[in-house]
Amino acid sequence: MPEAKTVAVLGGGSFGTAIANIIAANGNKTYLWMRDSARAEKSQATRENPEYLPGYELDPNLIVTSDLLHCVEECDVVTISVPSKSFREVARLVAPHIRPGTIVLSTTKGIEGDSFLLMSQILEQELSSVRIGVLSGPNFAKEIIQGQYTGSVIASEDESVIECVQQVFASDTFRIYSNRDRYGVELGGALKNIYAIVTGLAAALGCGSNTLAMLLTRSLAEMNRLATELGADPMTFLGLAGVGDLILTCTSDLSRNYRVGYALGKGKKLDETLDDIGQVAEGVNTLRIVKEKSEQLNVYMPLVTGLYEILFNDQDIPTVIQGLMTGEMSSDVDMQGGVKWTNN
Repeated sequence: MPEAKTVAVLGGGSFGTAIANIIAANGNKTYLWMRDSARAEKSQATRENPEYLPGYELDPNLIVTSDLLHCVEECDVVTISVPSKSFREVARLVAPHIRPGTIVLSTTKGIEGDSFLLMSQILEQELSSVRIGVLSGPNFAKEIIQGQYTGSVIASEDESVIECVQQVFASDTFRIYSNRDRYGVELGGALKNIYAIVTGLAAALGCGSNTLAMLLTRSLAEMNRLATELGADPMTFLGLAGVGDLILTCTSDLSRNYRVGYALGKGKKLDETLDDIGQVAEGVNTLRIVKEKSEQLNVYMPLVTGLYEILFNDQDIPTVIQGLMTGEMSSDVDMQGGVKWTNN
C-alpha cells in the first residue's frame, strides 16, 4: 500500500467534491475547501454537498472547511478546482502558504482572457518551487461519485507528479492515464466547451445523428488546428482529454455548456440561460477568447466564428447555419497534409 498523503481540494463545486471524495475514500487525509463558510459548515455537519451533489454521502475522511490557509499548509498535494475567473486569485492567496516541493494540480477547464494563459501556466507565474500537473478528461462529477467507470488523464512533465496522482486519486472505477503534453491536455479541456454549446444548439433545432457526427469531427479538426498552431501535440487530441472529453461534453445534457446551447436553440436569451443554469458554463467565456486568438493567428475556425455571431452579435441562427454549410470544402483530416486553412 502506498503511503497516505494529505491533500487539499480547493473548490466545493461538483467536480471538486467528487474528486475529493475519492481521495478521502482511498485513505488519505483530505480537505475540501469552500469559500462560503456557511456552506462548508453545513456540508461538514450533514456529510453532503447539497448545492452541487445532493443525496451523495461524503467519506468520513473528508474534512470540509472554509479555512483556506490551514488546509494547504500541511498538504503534499493541492488541487485547484475553481472557475477560471477565480483561479489566479486563489493561486495568489495560497502561494505564501504552500510548502516547496508540493504537487499542485489544476482541474479547471478554461483560459484566462487577457493573457490567453491556461490554468497551469498561471500556477507557474504565481507559485514557486512546486511541481505542477493537470487533471483532465471526460469526467462528469455526478457519475464519478456514483462509482461509474471513468477515465481521466494526469499531464505533467514531472514523472513524480504522474506517479503520485495515479496512486492517490485512482480507484477501482476512476482510472488515470498519463500524458506528458500538459499544454495539449489542458487546451483540449478548455476548447471542447465551445463545441458543446454548438451541439446543444443543434439538438434543440432537431438535427439528427448525421449532423452530430459531422459537428463532432469538424469540432475536433478545429481544436486540432488551433492547438497545433499554439505548439501542442496533435496526437493528444486523439485521447481521453481530446476526443474523449469532446464526445462526452457534446452529447449529454449533464454538460452545462450543452444545456446553454440547447436553451439558445429553443429561443432563450444568453443571460437568461446562464441565470437558469446557476453554475459556470466555461464555454461562453472561452468562445470570446478563442475567437480573438484565432483571428490573431489567422486560424480557420468556422464553428467558433458562427457561434460567436449567434451569441454576441444576435445573428439569426438559420442564416449562420446556412453560411457554415455553404463554406468551402477541403481536406477531411488536416494531419494527413491537407490544405492549410486560414481565415482569408
